[in-house]
Amino acid sequence: MDVKEVLRFADEMVFAKTGEHLDDLQKAILRGVWEGQKYSQIAKTSYCSEGHVRNIASKLWKRLSNVLGEEVTPSNLRSALERRQLFIVSSNFGNDFLHIGNVNVCTDTQSSEVPKDRSPSTPTSDTSQPQTRLDLADAPHISSLSDRTSELATLEKWIVQEKCTLATISGLSGIGKTALSLHLIPQIQHNFEYVIWRSLRHSPPLETTLKNLLEFLLNQPEIEIPSSIPERLSLLMEFLRKNRCLIILDDVQTILSSGQLAGNYRPECENYSILFRQIGETTHNSCLILNSWEPPREITALKGKKSPVRTLKLKGIGAAAAEIFRQKSLLNPEQWENLINAYRGNPLWLKIVATTIQEIFRGRVAEFLKYDMLFLGEELAATLHPQINRLSELEKKLISRLSREANSVSIEQLLQDADLSPSELFNGLQSLGRRSLVEIEEQENESLFNLCPVVRQYVISNPVC
Repeated sequence: MDVKEVLRFADEMVFAKTGEHLDDLQKAILRGVWEGQKYSQIAKTSYCSEGHVRNIASKLWKRLSNVLGEEVTPSNLRSALERRQLFIVSSNFGNDFLHIGNVNVCTDTQSSEVPKDRSPSTPTSDTSQPQTRLDLADAPHISSLSDRTSELATLEKWIVQEKCTLATISGLSGIGKTALSLHLIPQIQHNFEYVIWRSLRHSPPLETTLKNLLEFLLNQPEIEIPSSIPERLSLLMEFLRKNRCLIILDDVQTILSSGQLAGNYRPECENYSILFRQIGETTHNSCLILNSWEPPREITALKGKKSPVRTLKLKGIGAAAAEIFRQKSLLNPEQWENLINAYRGNPLWLKIVATTIQEIFRGRVAEFLKYDMLFLGEELAATLHPQINRLSELEKKLISRLSREANSVSIEQLLQDADLSPSELFNGLQSLGRRSLVEIEEQENESLFNLCPVVRQYVISNPVC
């Protein structure tokens, strides 16, 4: 949302709840906080004292908290409003569509079909925004999103401005790939005629996924979906060229293989590479987003700054994790940064360890850190197990070697100690990097490698080789 949308949305929400509109100073505070201004700056541009701005702001946050049903502060204003907007979209799209099985049928009497005599890029004479057809039936419940402002802005730029056709969001389990995609939808959906969310968690064959997508997009039961994959793929690509569609495939790692280097497909899912290549290599008006622990193998060859194929490797959330600790009522905020660094800002890991600290130490972070150990616990270890378990023998050998080092090691050291050829070592390190399991740092024009503390502790406690 831009600042105009924010002001309009907030005003409408407040008016619906209280019957009163926001006044000029309240709008100025909202605008300023959204744009990262301090109260002193807002006061200066509003020609009033900083104390008065703080007083009005305090009342404004209480009012918005009451309206939105959650505590609103300057630090979480953006995520709170975007959560509410996405909740409204997800709750109300069923009013416009009748959901039958895997098909959402538009109940609007006006046809959404693009006229045959009009190119997809040609504007119509009607200046009104076309209604977006949404199918989010397969999407999970909306979760809170820690500060991902820059990542959302990057994705919006790639997809809306630079017409990216294929984007992969990769990273470890719990890092926030699914939440990021969910919160991106209300931010960019008005740029698309169709928005579809599908999960591949049960590893459906390609023909099933294509049939499922075509049934929703075509929305014409009388049209028989072709039976062969080439025909279904051809029909889908034709639709993507004529229409502006956003398709999000979640849990893509489930169609990828275990026991091989990153990005290889399970034998029965090998033909998904045809779909991804066609979408990434051909010209069309749509975008496919893939959420995965690791990018499929062809993505690395297709991606590039000037290519329509991009990859966003999601990292930890840093200082924004303090919001998680506040929600868990943790104490000793001066120690929070140490906790964030130890668990690399992974939102899920931090929520798990924060719960442990609350249950055992009554929220005292300092007491937890006093024991100078990285506690995983069964719940956190369970999130890592499927990711470590899918590694190839070469990767297992490498992380076992890396787990014995507290400090980063060079390629030369690994070649001496790991009994691997340069080719094997490079392949293994590259694959572990694509899985976000190895950290790389530069020191005196040399690349050094290590495991993040959580992964190292897991490997030490659960030997993989």
